[in-house]
Amino acid sequence: MSQLLTEELAIGLKGRDFIGLADYTPAEVRYLIDLAIELKGKQKAGEIYHPLKGKTLGMIFEKSSTRTRVSFEVGMYQLGGHALFLSRNDLQIGRGETISDTAQTLSRYLDGMMIRTFAHRTVIELARAATVPVINGLTDLSHPCQALCDYQTVLEHKGRLEGLKVAYIGDGNNMVHSLMMGAAKLGMHISVATPEGYEPDADVVALTKASAAETGSRIHVCRDPKEAIADADVVYTDVWASMGFEAEQKERELAFAAYQVNEDLVRYAKNDYLFMHCLPAHRGEEVSEGVIDGKQSIIFDQAENRLHAQKAIMAAIM
Repeated sequence: MSQLLTEELAIGLKGRDFIGLADYTPAEVRYLIDLAIELKGKQKAGEIYHPLKGKTLGMIFEKSSTRTRVSFEVGMYQLGGHALFLSRNDLQIGRGETISDTAQTLSRYLDGMMIRTFAHRTVIELARAATVPVINGLTDLSHPCQALCDYQTVLEHKGRLEGLKVAYIGDGNNMVHSLMMGAAKLGMHISVATPEGYEPDADVVALTKASAAETGSRIHVCRDPKEAIADADVVYTDVWASMGFEAEQKERELAFAAYQVNEDLVRYAKNDYLFMHCLPAHRGEEVSEGVIDGKQSIIFDQAENRLHAQKAIMAAIM
């Protein structure tokens, strides 16, 4: 990427919200990944880099988290800024204040906001009313920060992204929505296998295929895990019952029984496949111990890269 184009992309990202990868061009998505790798290199080398000195990120949590909270908090510190943890009980939202009023008020204090919540419309409403950048830390519809760090991790291990095949086996949830859009933006191919009734959102699939047409990416949704995983460069799964769906655990265990990523299934992938999981994982359910703890698993590289990808997002838009 030329220096001139890099500078143009950097200018174009300032002040933007990070709600979903659909809002970003293929060049912008790749720029953020490259920036994440650059910032990771600075941190590993012990280089002090404080582009957000004196700035504050408000972190709104309606869903609990390990990786999201720690990575954003540490990331802001490493960028020279400060992060505030704000649970629902810390805000007047919990007592009926509107999202709009909260957004407008917090915008007077903060330089950016991150929210991890249930309904996607909550992030949309927050961003519409806020006058500072808003980052989607996770909703029931999407998880763009995770997808960005996942593809950063694949690039680090494979040396390229374009043309690689990702196989996702399991629930058609927020994670697969963002993985599909990320693949489409980056010219990758993704094949998704889910049981009947657990498919990705049809509107998201349509939007993803429209983006894929621009980059030559192929998006495929099917029922058969073996069909999806055939010749895959990357094998990905997630828990069968995401946060908010715990009451369906037993029902989902029955529905997903044939969708466990195990030693038998990964034989259909390429010999040098990478295994990925966004964590937390339930060993013995969606994935066998042999696969998730095996030599081709890169789950902790993914987890680490949440820090670096989110630093790239914050540095770029804040």
